Amino acid sequence: MAIEDQIFRRAELLLGEEAMERIAQRRVIIFGVGGVGSWCAESLVRSGIRQLTIVDSDRVCITNINRQLMATTKTVGQAKVEALKERLLTINPSAEITALQQIFNEETAENFSLNTYDYIVDAIDSLKDKALLILMATQLPASKLFSSMGAALKLDPTRIKVTEFWKVQGDPLARALRKKFKHYGRFPEQKFQVVYSDELLDNRGCPADEGEEPSQFNKPQTNGTLAHITAIFGFMLAGLVIQDATKA
Repeated sequence: MAIEDQIFRRAELLLGEEAMERIAQRRVIIFGVGGVGSWCAESLVRSGIRQLTIVDSDRVCITNINRQLMATTKTVGQAKVEALKERLLTINPSAEITALQQIFNEETAENFSLNTYDYIVDAIDSLKDKALLILMATQLPASKLFSSMGAALKLDPTRIKVTEFWKVQGDPLARALRKKFKHYGRFPEQKFQVVYSDELLDNRGCPADEGEEPSQFNKPQTNGTLAHITAIFGFMLAGLVIQDATKA
């Protein structure tokens, strides 16, 4: 028995051989491999996804360590996508992992050939770039989008949910996206599911003046985040992909 067959024996036991073959044939791209996207990538590869593209322009910073899968004291300074790719290939050496240290925005959007993917996973922080990805992905009839809303300022894992984007309540990022779409006069052309939580806490600590991770998103504020929340967001996104991919 090949090593890949052994790795996925328990998954096949649950899902069946045909479903595992469908999963292996699906192409997935994840935009943003931070606290949410990194855990999504891991879960997908452990569940049998073989063709995975990961996109992120940042490098591992020491403040990533509390919540991002590949962030350790040994990977600080490495490109996030390269550190994550190395990790994923230790799980399944036969997986086809494409690591793109790039940013998704208006200038680069056409470079990613979104129409070649079965699933597009949005774990982008930047409001403008996130809105653009959603608008582009929902124009594609053969691709399915799953998106993460805000995972910061959360503590209670039982309040994390999945729903259709326009049904989200209590999430500031979803509210900001709706305003952005109205401002553009453009709206998603298909319904899509998102992972979100209606919990919203306040930061209790003082913001760090030094050592904060650099970000291409120019965030006005850095908010507190915990691994058990971001990981659940990521796992739920992966679950949505796998659940859909198993359908005949």
